[in-house]
Parts: sequence; structure tokens; C-alpha cells
Amino acid sequence: MVQHAPTRDDAWKLLHAYTRNDALLRHAYAVEAVMRYIARKRGEDAEKWGVIGLVHDLDYEQFPEQHCTKTRQLLEEENWPEEYVRAVVSHGWGICSDAEPLSVLEKTLYAIDELTGLVAASALVRPSRSVMDLTVSSVKKKWKNPAFAAGVNRSVITRGAEMLGVTVEDLIEDTIMGMREVAEAIGLKGEPGGNAP
Repeated sequence: MVQHAPTRDDAWKLLHAYTRNDALLRHAYAVEAVMRYIARKRGEDAEKWGVIGLVHDLDYEQFPEQHCTKTRQLLEEENWPEEYVRAVVSHGWGICSDAEPLSVLEKTLYAIDELTGLVAASALVRPSRSVMDLTVSSVKKKWKNPAFAAGVNRSVITRGAEMLGVTVEDLIEDTIMGMREVAEAIGLKGEPGGNAP
């Protein structure tokens, strides 16, 4: 089989073949959107970045004990290019993978994977339950409370920002902006009248 650049349709079908959980699907869409947003901002290939973001947790629901390892196997079976496979696997660096993020794409995925969770949690406790009116300062306030979204590994986000040479605040802003583009699909468009006094 000739290797080709996987399309979003390829990634979508694979994701839905292995993932049924709504929360995991919403997370995949959020990560894809943020990857696309940052790629466009940096003048990179948004399609490639988005496809990698979409399948980054491909094995998580069915093979949690083999996270990243199983994804490598699944993508190789589909004949995905090594560059894509490596990028996906590198997001688990230091946790379930020894592939250190090296490219800007890999560093971005590593940094924003956890951050999308913090941004989503921050949006859900707002009166609007929306990412559309979420601010960077609001997320930073939540960041400082370790009990809030306790499962989010803040040190990974900090390390990712350092690797990219950007501030955590810049990363939060890009993550919010990317997630706004798919707010409805990820359940963070908000509730009508949620802002009413």
C-alpha cells in the first residue's frame, strides 16, 4: 500500500472505530481545533496538524493500559507515515511514551492536550457554560487552584510552553480561540440566557 498523507476523513473513521465515549470524542475535537488554529497562526499545515490532533488518543478508551503504544500499532497497520505516528506518540512523553516532542507540531500537541481539559472545565463553571466568553485571566485563576480540574497536569503545560518559547497565557489564549471554533461540537457553546442576571 502506498503511503499517503492521511485525510481528516481517514482520521475521523479511525477515531470513531475505536472511541464511543462522548467526553473522549469532544476532547479529540477540541485538540484538533486548537492544533488547526495554532498551525494557521504559525503558517503551518493545518490539515496535517488537525489530523494528528484528532487521533492523538485513539487507543485511550479501549486500551488505556497501552496508551500511545497501541496507537502506534493501529496507525502503522493503517500505513500512516512515521512522521504522523511519531507526532501522535510524542504527546505522552514522560508518561506513557519515550518519544520526546521535537518538532513545533509535536511540542504544540504535548502542550495543549492537557490544557484543553483545563479550558473546558473553566468554561463549564461559568454562568454561560460557554467557551465563547471565557477569558485568559479566568483560566489562570482556576489554574492556581490545584483542587480545580485536579486531573490536569499543569507541569506538562508549563513544560510545553517553555519548549515552544511562549508564555502559558499565550498558550491559554490560543487554546480558547481554537476551541471557540468548535464550541457547539464540544458542548461549550453555552446555554441561551446563561449570562442573564
